[in-house]
Amino acid sequence: MEYFDRIASRYDDWYRTKTGQYVDRIEKWLVFSMLRTKSGKALDLGCGTGNYTLELKRRGFDVIGLDISEEMLKIARSKGLKCVKGDAYSLPFPEGSFDLVLSVTMFEFIHEPERVLGEIHRVLKPGGEILIGTMNGKSLWFLFKRLKSLFVETAYRYARFYTPGELEELLRKAGFKNVESAGVIFFPSFWPFTGIAEKVDKRCYKKCKDFAAFIAVRGEKN
Repeated sequence: MEYFDRIASRYDDWYRTKTGQYVDRIEKWLVFSMLRTKSGKALDLGCGTGNYTLELKRRGFDVIGLDISEEMLKIARSKGLKCVKGDAYSLPFPEGSFDLVLSVTMFEFIHEPERVLGEIHRVLKPGGEILIGTMNGKSLWFLFKRLKSLFVETAYRYARFYTPGELEELLRKAGFKNVESAGVIFFPSFWPFTGIAEKVDKRCYKKCKDFAAFIAVRGEKN
């Protein structure tokens, strides 16, 4: 997407802010606490500047990132990561290539999720795992962000939001089993007490997921 090419050079700046550090930390806590796959070949789908690609590499995965934005990929590659330019609707990998496909904050920006899930299913090995992290369409955090995007161009202007139930249903229809979801971030982005927020996240990530700003859903290929 042209928008992401334009913002690539400053994309990582947000992770250096207090709020960005908290969000990145708690989202990764959720993602990696849900994952059952601990090693093997992984695809970071919609890798952007390589935030999760780098984390997967640190955790011992043989990982490759894929994104449609060449400017984002330049930054990812500068971090020593293996990345390719490609389209989520037609993944350039053979059937049964990966033990894990992880996709964080990409699903908001695709128009045909069923097609993408079909491709993920194809490139996963039997028993392989999928985990999608995305924004919750019913959270107060992203209601505020969406309103802001009406006046200032942000990524949220182009996003389609999902609920945990909608994501679970999409995965089941695509043929995945053992589907489950959870969520974190229950306070708005201007909430200054991130320590309190993080404690709430770790207590409420399952039972309060419908109100979380960031939701993750995982499943396994039959």
